[in-house]
Amino acid sequence: MPLQHQSADRAGEQLSIIDSLSSRPFPGEKSRPGVNGQWSGPGFHLAVLRESQDFWEDRSIEIVEAAERELEADLTALSVILAGRWGAPETVDLWPYLELDAPDPDATAREPLSFLCGVASRMQMWRLPNSERWVGLAIGQADPEWQFQLLAGIGEASSLQRDPSPTRWPAPASPSPPL
Repeated sequence: MPLQHQSADRAGEQLSIIDSLSSRPFPGEKSRPGVNGQWSGPGFHLAVLRESQDFWEDRSIEIVEAAERELEADLTALSVILAGRWGAPETVDLWPYLELDAPDPDATAREPLSFLCGVASRMQMWRLPNSERWVGLAIGQADPEWQFQLLAGIGEASSLQRDPSPTRWPAPASPSPPL
């Protein structure tokens, strides 16, 4: 199956991108995705490490599952290498970062989590030693007809913290004493 975006289709190239972004300072302003599949902003970097074909013409189960398996193999290979460097990854459920239960209806997660939770349900994440940064890997898809993407996100440790305020739902009332 041909790939559309081949900025990095081997583990060595993908690691090179991750290493470069992990050590690069965060910019003061948000950039748009570039032709190299990378973009950054205050407190984050994001990169598309690899893309599958899109599914406009053929969304058959066989085609879709083959594309997803191919990217999962890349993710597994990268995870093994990164685990050798930084230890076992944490699996982070991205659903809570959608902020659907936030008291403020306009609440949004900080980048890169805002982007990642919009296209993926979970990521593998490593906290970088001697740093206030983390590196995450996820497979995402923005729409069923679009390609799968193997994504790398680098963010500030503080971006992982969610608003500790209570949810909109009130706590259950204490039972009333019997009359």
